[in-house]
Amino acid sequence: MNESKDTYKTILEPSEEVLFKEKNSKFFGYAFPILNEEDVKVHLEQLKKQHFSARHWCYAYQIGTEKITFRANDDGEPNNSAGMPIYGQIQSFEVTNILIVVVRYFGGVKLGVGGLISAYKTAAQMSLENAQIIEKTIDVNFQLTFDYKNMNKVMRVIKEKNLEIVYQKMEMNCELIISTRKKNAETTFDIFSNLFEIKIEKVD
Repeated sequence: MNESKDTYKTILEPSEEVLFKEKNSKFFGYAFPILNEEDVKVHLEQLKKQHFSARHWCYAYQIGTEKITFRANDDGEPNNSAGMPIYGQIQSFEVTNILIVVVRYFGGVKLGVGGLISAYKTAAQMSLENAQIIEKTIDVNFQLTFDYKNMNKVMRVIKEKNLEIVYQKMEMNCELIISTRKKNAETTFDIFSNLFEIKIEKVD
């Protein structure tokens, strides 16, 4: 991702099930929005219960915007014949924070590696075409620490700059976590750094 880009694409909600058939084999495709690897496990367990008599549950996922984590799993199919074709579609649609699972029921006729690549790719493509792709902003969070007497000063900037408050603790010592779009992060940091008696630091 280039430095100036502060948006990314993902899907709004799980896609409806799609079905692709090839020589009696059935390929069911699913796309899920995810935030971490725990989500991946949950969806896979669910699909394994739903399709307990299937032969393969192949998948690929990608998480992150600037630091990317991805994995492609062939689940017993020949090497790189399932997971990577699925992951290729994630790249092709330029989406992240997404899991695509293709469940295969073997129909008795071997498809060969080329046939498998094509089938898994198509099922993944169909599930993405069936999903609602949305654009989200990459946000940066900062923690502000200050005395209560400086509250008005801080709140004025938050209002002017239209910043989102993610967390707040209002006591004698106040603590706020604010969120802003990546492209505004530097300006936001500078404004608060230059305010007297306000401490600002970036939080992950």
